[in-house]
Amino acid sequence: MIDISKKEPIIRIASASGKISLKKDTIERIKTNNVQKGDVIIISKIAGINAVKKVPDLIPLCHPIPIDNVSLDIIIENEHSIRASCTVKSTSKTGVEMEALTGVNVALLNVWDVVKMYEKDDKGQYPETIITDIKVDKKIKKNNY
Repeated sequence: MIDISKKEPIIRIASASGKISLKKDTIERIKTNNVQKGDVIIISKIAGINAVKKVPDLIPLCHPIPIDNVSLDIIIENEHSIRASCTVKSTSKTGVEMEALTGVNVALLNVWDVVKMYEKDDKGQYPETIITDIKVDKKIKKNNY
């Protein structure tokens, strides 16, 4: 790990996003809340928020930091994709980019998990299910004063 002991805590904010491509029929199921495992959006949001808090356990060289706020949005972007956006805020000595990226990734993985029964083809494969475009959209550092 990097030594951050001499750094002062400041407000740190990072936003990340990504998307998952799904079959048109699966998107329609999500819109009408007709998914056997439950509400895809709620399940995925909660999973992503929980993941933000677990980053030091998942990424070995990340420092455990206090999480002041997590905002995770999941929207149906079009008839074939869903976009997840995660913003994390902390008053700490190190940034929150990994937390925001982890929130997005886990939210999208949960979308996949909850709808995978509808995405499989006749060979049990997922030819249309793709997670893409995961990136840090913005990073902010500002003094607390």
